[in-house]
Amino acid sequence: MNGNIWATILPLVILIAVMYFLLIRPQKKREKEVNAMRSGVQVGDEIITIGGICGKVVKTKEDSLVIQVGADRVKFEIMRWAVSKVVEESEKPAAKAHEEEAEEPEVKKSSKPKKLKKAAPVEEEAPEEAEEPAEEAEAEAVEEEAAEEEK
Repeated sequence: MNGNIWATILPLVILIAVMYFLLIRPQKKREKEVNAMRSGVQVGDEIITIGGICGKVVKTKEDSLVIQVGADRVKFEIMRWAVSKVVEESEKPAAKAHEEEAEEPEVKKSSKPKKLKKAAPVEEEAPEEAEEPAEEAEAEAVEEEAAEEEK
């Protein structure tokens, strides 16, 4: 009967030990790292919230942070637990390169071709003569853009 009890309890003990080492222990370790990161946020750090808002820390309080967001420099207060990530210095250039790539299509979509912009000072000197070349330059620029898009 004593051997029968061990045969019943041993698989249960092994299952609990495996669950502890595979699930509970790593989760607690991650939780400690996240809490340390959130408590270590300082003024000037760039952060990303759990909602995806990117901003710069302007003021720290015990349980909350005041962050500055966007070109208008809007400031608002968030709770410390809402910080998802502190942006590292190595990640900032990658984000800027991505922003520059996003800006390039906007330049291509401008209504005036580059050749027309260069011809603008010529129009001031001789407005009647410059109108026809400007229209031709605009037509050439449109054709070049169409050829680039096909490639």
